[in-house]
Amino acid sequence: MKIPANSLRIGIAVAVILGTISWLAFTGYSSNKSYFVTIAELGGLGDKAYHSQIRVEGFVQPGSIEQNGTHVDFVLNEFESHTAQAPKGRLLKVTYKGSEPPPDTFKDDSQALAEGTYGRDGVFHATVLQAKCASKYAPATPGAAPATNKSSTAAPAVLPSNQASSN
Repeated sequence: MKIPANSLRIGIAVAVILGTISWLAFTGYSSNKSYFVTIAELGGLGDKAYHSQIRVEGFVQPGSIEQNGTHVDFVLNEFESHTAQAPKGRLLKVTYKGSEPPPDTFKDDSQALAEGTYGRDGVFHATVLQAKCASKYAPATPGAAPATNKSSTAAPAVLPSNQASSN
């Protein structure tokens, strides 16, 4: 039984198209895959850290932001600066070179997420930068209790009898 030439051509064209789509999907998936790690975990990745797309999270060290247009150099700390653990936290120098300026919420002590590659020079080279709002509700001093709203527990104000009758 002989296969018609027209059917053979269609079969080959379909195979080439499906093969191309499969190859594009596989290479696109592997190139966009990134690992989410903390600063502490980054050191434990070993050689894999230098060859992978990585997302790392930390808190912006106060006073470390140096911005020049869309280029920003800063330091991430494992812990917020007002916590007792901050002096012992691991630090990571980050260089951001993106097409957009950093977000408005990118400030001292804000939680930041940088996506990019880790260089052998010990600097994280970010191409994407995201920031959460800095903690506005932290105690003023370490160990201090947050302020409480005393108006909700106070007794209602009572007007003197002579003012109450005039209303």
